[in-house]
Amino acid sequence: MLNIVIFGAPGSGKGTQSKLMVEHYGLDYISTGDMLRNAIREGNELGKTAQTYIDKGQLVPDELIIRLIGEFLDSKKGSKGVIFDGYPRTIPQAIALKEMLNERGTDVSILLDLQVDDDELISRLLERGKVSGRSDDNLETIQSRLDVYHTQTAPLATHYISEGKHAAIKGTGSIEDIFNRIDEAIKKVTGR
Repeated sequence: MLNIVIFGAPGSGKGTQSKLMVEHYGLDYISTGDMLRNAIREGNELGKTAQTYIDKGQLVPDELIIRLIGEFLDSKKGSKGVIFDGYPRTIPQAIALKEMLNERGTDVSILLDLQVDDDELISRLLERGKVSGRSDDNLETIQSRLDVYHTQTAPLATHYISEGKHAAIKGTGSIEDIFNRIDEAIKKVTGR
């Protein structure tokens, strides 16, 4: 199985590149952000709990995310692999993901680290907010999300570097250029 963690700050292009990888490699896609937004829209208990954290620009607690991901993985038996977007975000989550995957006879193949500077990220997110109407794409929340990313999430790259599974990807340029960089990194891992 080809299991990819797509990693980067909010606005780095994870969703856009994930869609291209799904088409190109025939992988399943899991976005914890999308799963949480769906739960919030549905107004279920998980959604209401998650909303309180999201409104403050904070990360949703691990146990809620882990429950969602375990259910997703169990529904995808026979898959060619999975792209994880928005998870893991912390080292404890990376350890939990490894355990979940190992229990299912697989592991993370590669972490693709989309690297974009903060000024570009803020610009992208403000534009996305205008287009999508997402309430969390305003300057104050964006800055809070970037702070959380730099302090809580960015250290995760070191974890995957130590496992030999980290690939730094320049996240600027055309969508096609970025995808070509990703494809090269995946070819190195898979030998394809």
